[in-house]
Amino acid sequence: MTKLSGIYAASYCFRLLLIPPTRRTVRGSSLVCLFPLAPVPARPTVHPSAVYRLSPVVHSLRSASTMKQSFEYPEAARDDTAVDNYHGETISDPYRWLEDPDSEQTKAFVEAQNKVTMPFLEQCPVRGVFKERMTELYDYPKYSCHFKKGNRYFYFYNSGLQNQRVLYVQDSLDGEPRIFLDPNTFSEDGTVALRGYAFSEDGEYFAYGLSESGSDWVTIKFMKVSSREELPDILKRVKFSCMSWTHDGVGVFYNCYPEQDGKSDGTETSTNLHQKLFYHVLGTDQSKDVLCAEFPDEPKWMGGAEVSDDGKYVLLSIREGCDPVNRLWYCDLHAQPNGITGILPWVKLIDNFDAEYEYITNEGTVFTFKTNRHAPNYKLINIDFNDPDEVKWKELVPEHNKDVLEWVSCVHAKHLALCYLHDVKNILQLYDLASGTHLKTFPLDVGSIVGYSGQKKDSEIFYQFTSFLSPGIIYHCDLTNSALEPRVFREVTVKGFNPSDYQTIQVFYPSKDGTEIPMFIVHKKDIKLDGSHPAFLYGYGGFNISITPSYSVSRLIFMRNLGGILAIANIRGGGEYGENWHKAGILANKQNCFDDFQCAAEYLIKEKYTSARKITINGGSNGGLLVASCANQRPDLFGCAIAQVGVMDMLKFHKFTIGHAWTTDYGCSDNKEHFEWLRKYSPLHNIKVPEENGKQYPAMLLLTADHDDRVVPLHSLKFIATLQHVVGRSSNQTNPLLIYVDTKAGHGAGKPTAKVIEEVSDMFAFIAQCLGLKWIE
Repeated sequence: MTKLSGIYAASYCFRLLLIPPTRRTVRGSSLVCLFPLAPVPARPTVHPSAVYRLSPVVHSLRSASTMKQSFEYPEAARDDTAVDNYHGETISDPYRWLEDPDSEQTKAFVEAQNKVTMPFLEQCPVRGVFKERMTELYDYPKYSCHFKKGNRYFYFYNSGLQNQRVLYVQDSLDGEPRIFLDPNTFSEDGTVALRGYAFSEDGEYFAYGLSESGSDWVTIKFMKVSSREELPDILKRVKFSCMSWTHDGVGVFYNCYPEQDGKSDGTETSTNLHQKLFYHVLGTDQSKDVLCAEFPDEPKWMGGAEVSDDGKYVLLSIREGCDPVNRLWYCDLHAQPNGITGILPWVKLIDNFDAEYEYITNEGTVFTFKTNRHAPNYKLINIDFNDPDEVKWKELVPEHNKDVLEWVSCVHAKHLALCYLHDVKNILQLYDLASGTHLKTFPLDVGSIVGYSGQKKDSEIFYQFTSFLSPGIIYHCDLTNSALEPRVFREVTVKGFNPSDYQTIQVFYPSKDGTEIPMFIVHKKDIKLDGSHPAFLYGYGGFNISITPSYSVSRLIFMRNLGGILAIANIRGGGEYGENWHKAGILANKQNCFDDFQCAAEYLIKEKYTSARKITINGGSNGGLLVASCANQRPDLFGCAIAQVGVMDMLKFHKFTIGHAWTTDYGCSDNKEHFEWLRKYSPLHNIKVPEENGKQYPAMLLLTADHDDRVVPLHSLKFIATLQHVVGRSSNQTNPLLIYVDTKAGHGAGKPTAKVIEEVSDMFAFIAQCLGLKWIE
């Protein structure tokens, strides 16, 4: 979920499988997250440059009992001399050579693995019919909320099966829509995607970022809005960047990294350090851009800028990792007589990492912030920049004793829109800016707000609701109307799907330590609880991210045509109950995440929804770590496990690309105490053959991609090589242990629709084949 109004808030748009990117448009810019996220998957294909083959070795592995085929795992060379010393303890790393993505040996390994996995998937009977049904049901119109920039309205729209959504413009809400920007024209295969955008204050200039093949690297381009004229300005080496215009329309603040040795196309593994803040003046070359902030003594610091609502100030939010804490500096732009000419004279309002401060709006020198300072569920405070001592701070909206304040937006000059999370369900309310008084609670069903627009100068808001059974309803509310009654602006229905055939319930089950964990369960009505149903159990559990109800076509097909049950476990480590819930699943408490997830499976079995052999667990990125760790710890508890772009080497993750930012959740093996935590659950270092006779690992499918520069592919490559070597040779192991490596794809952002459909078809075909599921019409 995108946390709104934040200077450098983490944008989390791809929480669940096949959820299209959503963005709450508040300030017209979008920011890119640093943490491992749950991606929209793409379909892995054979690496085009993998021309060398490794000699395969037969492990006498059969697939599921329903498949009468044996196949070979590739033999991966083991270097037993590769060892690392951690605080006096030697740890073997025999597949260290897989850390080099450009070596011919690694390319050959990737090719060999794909050539084992592809035939397995191609012969799954469900694969073709699932893809056909997926294509049919996914072909429905997808809209974002309208948002106003200058005198025009904009919105994103996908007619159904377009690879990328298209940005449209209207002169009024009733005006004729026109295509403003169509990312589908940027590449034939849809692998060039829009990644962030920002309109100038008057709505006359448009800055937008493009990424290729799913990489986090972005190139920023510019356009004149009235004529759609492409401007010559191009900004490169942009990554994890803000995008904020000064109100005079002269230029934009953005972040980029210094030049580095070697390539920077998303296939590299080099660490991202020394990010800098620049100001680009429209019409000039990037080499002339003004350096506004850098942190030479703190290479991991990252500073995103945001211009205040009145255009007078620029605020700098500095983060060191993914923890919800930041330093907050500011500069009075009107006090710069010569404009922006160099490092700005920053006033250090907050100069520690004790809490999070997210800019909402300001009235002169009185600034409103959303903060978790002494408020783990967040509250709103006012700070007067003329008298900023903490004892003078004023509480505007106090912390709720249970509900989490997710985001806030100032609208219609005098109102605040507040979105809360109540037991993993969104609540939208309107407050008075001056007094903090509650004015209205907007009616919502059980679900999530996945889109919102409304700025301080706007007199209207749009918000978009979705749930497990509703693809989306967009509401519009005119705030000049005293009744403040929202109307349905647009509602989407999906042909061939009747939501009344299904039901959603929320349960609370005890974890290992007795903590009550919420879980959503979705299934057809009137099913018999006899333990016969296949279950798809999803989790994430990290980085303060809340997994709220979302619409997924592929999962609905799993329920409708494969007789399945969907379960979403809101395990600790996420943000479902504020910062305390987050902290209960990180660092020394990380095992709580795995316990919570395993107890979710046990609950489903106990209540006779399913049985162990029919449970599929799934997660992406940090969720891939979750899946792999649980498969290691309780292989008997699951029939199938699908780990997407997972963090698997917990002793070395901080050494690659942006991995150092995750140490706030995981810790770092350079620290002896942290090493002891990490070693106990690191997926790569805890693979072992089950001791109990007849027990084996669940059928496992790992997914990764060659342009994933968030969680680099070496994690999954090293894990599968170890898994096949240690477990795959066991005579008890009859379930397949496979990996797919995609090309021209990254961590999940911007995946084209065609690839998404292919991927989920492969994934659910794998589940059906390994669990022996039959297609039901």
